[in-house]
Amino acid sequence: MTVDAQPGLDKTAGVPVELVTLTIDGVEVSVPKGTLVIRAAELIGVEVPRFCDHPLLEPVGACRQCLVDVPDAGNGRGFPKPQASCTLEVAAGMVVKTQVTSPVAEKAQQGNLEFLLANHPLDCPVCDKGGECPLQNQAISHGRDESRFTDLKRHFAKPVAVSEQVLLDRERCVLCQRCTRFSEEIAGDPFIELLERGAKQQIGIAEGEPFHSYFSGNTIQICPVGALTSADYRFRARPFDLVSTPSITEHDSSGAAIRVDHRRGKVMRVLAGDDPYVNEEWISDKDRFAFAWSAQPDRLTAPLVRNAETGELEVMSWPGALAVAARGLAEANSVGVLPGGRLTLEDARAYASFARDVLGTDDIDYRSRVHSAEEAQFLQHWVLDMAHVGYQGDFERASTVVLAGIDLEDEAATVFLQMRKRARHGGRIVAIASHLSRGLAKLNAELIATAPGQEAEAIAALELDGDSILLVGERLAAVPGAFSSALAHLANPRIGWIPRRAGDRTAAEAGCLPNHGGTSGRDTTEILAAAASGKIGALVVGGVELSDLPDPATARQAFERAFVVSLEVRESEITALADVVLPVAPPVEKSGSYVGWDGNHRSFPRVLETSAVPDARVLRGIADELGKPLATVPSQGEAEHDFRAPTVETPTAPVLKSGQAVLSTWKQLIDDGRCQDGQPEYRATARPAVLKASAATLAEAGIEPGQTAVISSPVGSASFPAVVDDTMIDGVVWAPTNNGQHLGALGMHHGSVVTLGGES
Repeated sequence: MTVDAQPGLDKTAGVPVELVTLTIDGVEVSVPKGTLVIRAAELIGVEVPRFCDHPLLEPVGACRQCLVDVPDAGNGRGFPKPQASCTLEVAAGMVVKTQVTSPVAEKAQQGNLEFLLANHPLDCPVCDKGGECPLQNQAISHGRDESRFTDLKRHFAKPVAVSEQVLLDRERCVLCQRCTRFSEEIAGDPFIELLERGAKQQIGIAEGEPFHSYFSGNTIQICPVGALTSADYRFRARPFDLVSTPSITEHDSSGAAIRVDHRRGKVMRVLAGDDPYVNEEWISDKDRFAFAWSAQPDRLTAPLVRNAETGELEVMSWPGALAVAARGLAEANSVGVLPGGRLTLEDARAYASFARDVLGTDDIDYRSRVHSAEEAQFLQHWVLDMAHVGYQGDFERASTVVLAGIDLEDEAATVFLQMRKRARHGGRIVAIASHLSRGLAKLNAELIATAPGQEAEAIAALELDGDSILLVGERLAAVPGAFSSALAHLANPRIGWIPRRAGDRTAAEAGCLPNHGGTSGRDTTEILAAAASGKIGALVVGGVELSDLPDPATARQAFERAFVVSLEVRESEITALADVVLPVAPPVEKSGSYVGWDGNHRSFPRVLETSAVPDARVLRGIADELGKPLATVPSQGEAEHDFRAPTVETPTAPVLKSGQAVLSTWKQLIDDGRCQDGQPEYRATARPAVLKASAATLAEAGIEPGQTAVISSPVGSASFPAVVDDTMIDGVVWAPTNNGQHLGALGMHHGSVVTLGGES
């Protein structure tokens, strides 16, 4: 029997693949040169037992469980002793015998497994890994029937909290080093290391240095034993009691595959799915642990309508609430629609159709953040009309990747891991940013130090070839001319736009923009200003947080004055001001699809069967009350395929007075966002909120490193511990937007001029 691997082209080099032929368990197999023996065995259906081996990690040969017999076939390709198949590359004419055909290999594997189990506690009935444990499975399939170990097993105090979220039971560890290798190779966070030597060797952390990685949960999932567990799942369930449903992340625009495990109507845990194109087998801790937000005590379970006499929200039946909502919208002089960026494609299309076909308005905008008309034109005439950049293949082949207006680790964690993979292989990455953040440093990025607000000039000055990729973030909406500068490079690099939320590109593609199809409606800022002044009499609002809006004070006036219909999962500042509150289903309780930043549609099924209904069904009910049935697909004007950038004057650098600085800011991955509620252990791993500035900037303001720095605007002030960052430009400070203090609600956004001083 002969098995041939599919010959083809090396995708990165474009050259034919050289094949090597060897024999495994009597089967001749041809595989690409450089293939590991353990992988070649898998091609003929032989699974060699292993613990340290992982296809996405560099081979290390730490556990010695995958030993195979490689006898001398008369060609000098043999070895006198069993070899670790996870580190041994194939060679022409090599003969390999696994445990299937070789008593030598079988005995070696049994002996090694017996050695690993000597100090193992054998506490499978109480171990979280029990039922899905490779050690448990291989002990049954490849181990001895009885143990010969009669001495006292090693004991450790347990568990050790390597972070608030990740707990370590050291006596279960087999020192496979999967966790240390993932942390160093994939995430770039070498917090976990091997400590001690010999029989005392163990996994641990440096004193005072907890494992605060954005990707720490992946080490739990790939641990082949129950050594690493999560604080919020520990002793909560057995894997055979869970129902698993494949899904898509709801927390960013990556489209990462996940698996949701649930029991009795409650989500117990979320694991990484396997999608080689998007996230391989990794997800961020936000995707993994931030799943309890929709099950909080303030969950809306019934429609609420404001009583005109008492002014209080009162429970009402669905037919009654829909009728009140329809009547209020029909009586309004004009209606604005703010769907927010959390929507599935199906719900976003319903909002677009509801606005244009039912209400007859183009005043619809999903953007509940700082935005601009330039950005809307960029989205409509560039991002939505073409597919520009994909994932791994494009990143690997690009000569240069430029990041502008986005910090991938904080704002697109899954994409960060793909970019980190590029960096590990020596790919060039350039960042237009205010400083070399921790994430950019892990990418070995070349920094083009740029003051906030001056990104347009930096982008315009780039010299890029056609093999380059320019990735821009939504933060550039606060920088006039930035998107226009990006489009000026249209003939050279490919351009990709990476928003923060899963529903951002989704809503844009569905038509939730004021200029969709050539229309000219009001954007979010204009809608709220018009509502505050009475020009718009009613608002339909989706999942929008008041503090996220560019001008929360004006927004509050708008919600207080207008007739507001709020479709929401949980109580919020906006539902407290609404006239009609209609509860809708979170992603875990409905099916749908998201459009990833790369333009691909990714569908997911309903996980939990509940009575909650999606936004589209609620909007359809209001439309029926208005006598205008909701269309399946919103009507669209003729799209204008005009890729010329709008004329926008690039701003000049602001002249700073004494004590002033320009603010660079964005939301960190773990922040105060309400979609992380209910996960205190996860939230405790957030990076500390600090203010970064150059030594000269702090000195000019009379602030010593470590002291409290205060930034203020006409609206308010915020204070942070001051940290010196030598990569910062003088006159620029950085602070997180939503960690402890929401800078946006204080009138401070990316590029704002703030007053800098010490705490009085």
